[in-house]
Amino acid sequence: MTFLITGADGQLGRLLSGVFAAAGTVVACTRAELDVTNAAQVAAVIGNARPDVVVNCAAFNDVDAAEEQQQRAFDVNAMAVRALARAAREVDAVLVHYGTDFVFDGNSARPYTETDPPSPRSVYAASKLVGEWMAADAPRWYVLRVESLFGVAHAPGTARVGSIDRIITAIERREPARVFRDRVVSPSYLPDVAAATQTLLAKEAPSGIYHAVNGGYCTWYELAQHIADTLGGRDLLVPIDFAATPMKAVRPRFAALDNSRLAAAGYVMPTWQDAIDRYLSFRQRSATI
Repeated sequence: MTFLITGADGQLGRLLSGVFAAAGTVVACTRAELDVTNAAQVAAVIGNARPDVVVNCAAFNDVDAAEEQQQRAFDVNAMAVRALARAAREVDAVLVHYGTDFVFDGNSARPYTETDPPSPRSVYAASKLVGEWMAADAPRWYVLRVESLFGVAHAPGTARVGSIDRIITAIERREPARVFRDRVVSPSYLPDVAAATQTLLAKEAPSGIYHAVNGGYCTWYELAQHIADTLGGRDLLVPIDFAATPMKAVRPRFAALDNSRLAAAGYVMPTWQDAIDRYLSFRQRSATI
């Protein structure tokens, strides 16, 4: 089986390139090697490789910058997905694409399901939602919505450090860690997202949207407390109010996602606490090598 992975220089792309190498041939395309916004180039590369699965890890993820770079956000997050889906159709390949919790407005009082109507409130969120629609042009397709990704070391100059890594690093350095006490999330541990992706493909699950987040939900402050219980340093946590923090782009205040559909398809995501514990253990082991 041949897997073509776009955005192979990002945190998820690097991980999946290694994971799928054990299952077949991987054609890993970095941004320098494949411009996903160039439809002709996308068609040529996929037509030449003739992969069984196209995994799209390319994305414009700078939420605030998207407010100013609207065209770029839609080119990468939406139009590129259309090009990938159409190229996948030409070679009868499965398309895997990754979405976001930001497609919801954050006004819910319970975790969002895949059947809840999206209501994006930022340019980034709108571009990602259109990308979900475009993915359906592929003959078989999966959109895995992920949230607050964490779990793989970032290569210098290739990826931005996520919120969870920033919290961990601040505590390790014995520096104050500012965390929202009123924003609710369901984080996604990268190895678990990879396992969920593998399961959907292996089981040939029905095409559609799946929430690939770890089980349960918490405020950022509760998540930081869990980290501090392992590393020490609860006194370093500085709770701040989400509503009182100015940001260029609107973010959903309540961003918890329900992952029941993924469980029904054959993969039960571990809890967020379990994921955090495994990641902290991984970081500690890596530091001693």
